[in-house]
Amino acid sequence: MGKHIQLASPDKRPDLLFIAGEHSGDQHAARVLLELRKKHPDWQICALGGPDLQRAGAQLLYDLTASSVVGIVEVLRNYGFFKALLAAILTWIETHRPRAICFVDYPGFNLRVAQCLYDAGLAVKAGGDIRLLYYIGPQIWAWKGKRRFKMAKWLDSLAVIFPFEVDCFKDTDLDVHFVGHPFVQSDYPLPLKYAADGPILLLPGSRKAPVERIFPLMLAGLQMWLERSPQDRAVAIYPSAAVLRVLQETLQGYPGLETKIQFVAQNQVVSAKAVLTSSGTMSLNCILAGIPGVIVYKANVLTYIIGRQLVKIPFLGIANILMDRPVYPEYLQGMAKPEQLVRELAECLTADRLQATRRDAEQVRARLHAEQDYTAAEWLSQFLPNR
Repeated sequence: MGKHIQLASPDKRPDLLFIAGEHSGDQHAARVLLELRKKHPDWQICALGGPDLQRAGAQLLYDLTASSVVGIVEVLRNYGFFKALLAAILTWIETHRPRAICFVDYPGFNLRVAQCLYDAGLAVKAGGDIRLLYYIGPQIWAWKGKRRFKMAKWLDSLAVIFPFEVDCFKDTDLDVHFVGHPFVQSDYPLPLKYAADGPILLLPGSRKAPVERIFPLMLAGLQMWLERSPQDRAVAIYPSAAVLRVLQETLQGYPGLETKIQFVAQNQVVSAKAVLTSSGTMSLNCILAGIPGVIVYKANVLTYIIGRQLVKIPFLGIANILMDRPVYPEYLQGMAKPEQLVRELAECLTADRLQATRRDAEQVRARLHAEQDYTAAEWLSQFLPNR
């Protein structure tokens, strides 16, 4: 990652700038943009995001998703790059003055940008003319809860995707709206389906570093499973060429599995009868599709130790948090062992587990719907000019 960062210039003053630093955020922001375009086709919209926002019609200034990292150690390792990136973004915003900025997820970086804009007097709440909006806010209910007071100071409005998040900000004056989860919107194409005769699905994640730790565990479990069920096969989904390379290189260390695993791009619909998944966005897709599964996760040791001191919730998976019980059993760090994954796969293929998963899917879906189908695009529209 070089330290000289050049951002493209817009044709005119932007109405809206999206900042989405992860693949999932890029996808969610793109869906919001597509709905916005129907109502406001003349808006000048720019993005620091990825290919999905670009395809949805935003002028892509820089592909942030190509440089996404997670974890304390990984961020420190790339400190020089992120410092240069932050400086380039702030210079661009000060020069081109978008009327509003919509931060999407990625709180470690996005909240830093928001703070800098406030401190520079560019934000509305600091006397400036740029509205700061946030879609899919940081998980303050999990850790760093005191961030809510700074968010209330810097931001004009927040749109959250879990119903319980609104109450998390009740002791602040921040304008907070539950807009429903994008996965349960009527036009959302669920990328996964349950099929009794389908393969075993492997979802090691969307970032290279975690995938390098998680995918070997999944392969070791799959290798043991195939010893007792040799007719089975597996599919692994990848979000980017960089992650695909990690998957392919890792697979080379497991002779005999090459003919058993198919790598599929994330934009394709995949059917499966069971899933081994990391704790990220796709795990929620899995439960909504009614696919029985288990969560496997392994972080950098230092990141995990620090995280255990800070995180105040009993589960890592989103569906588990939402339901307050292990809809998907979780095997984290040293608890994630191949023989345990084999036992879970066997359980996933029982009729009882399938029926339980289907019931859980209905309950999760119901909890993720916003009242009167209030959408993120409707929330965002109220802060932008009608042209």
